[in-house]
Amino acid sequence: MSMPPAAPPPYEYPQQQQPVGQKYNVLAIISLVTSIIGISLAGIICGHIALSQIKRTGESGRGMAIAGTIIGYVGLVLSIIAVIWTLSYLPTIIDQLPPSRY
Repeated sequence: MSMPPAAPPPYEYPQQQQPVGQKYNVLAIISLVTSIIGISLAGIICGHIALSQIKRTGESGRGMAIAGTIIGYVGLVLSIIAVIWTLSYLPTIIDQLPPSRY
């Protein structure tokens, strides 16, 4: 007597694969986005924290964190210059206003 054929192996579901690229640091993304939309201080703070985390964990996003930090500093400097320029011309603007009747 011959042996009956062996049962086929049970079907195995394919395993989910991890994404090919590395994970980007979320604070690096937040740093870049907030700096671009004009929230410079948040971009600077998030950029520095992201750089520290990236150094410690090895995540991707170092370029975004650096870009967000630099853009944040440039935006902060431009904001300070705009405030100084506005305050320096404020007396001239006030002098040119018509006198009040009250």
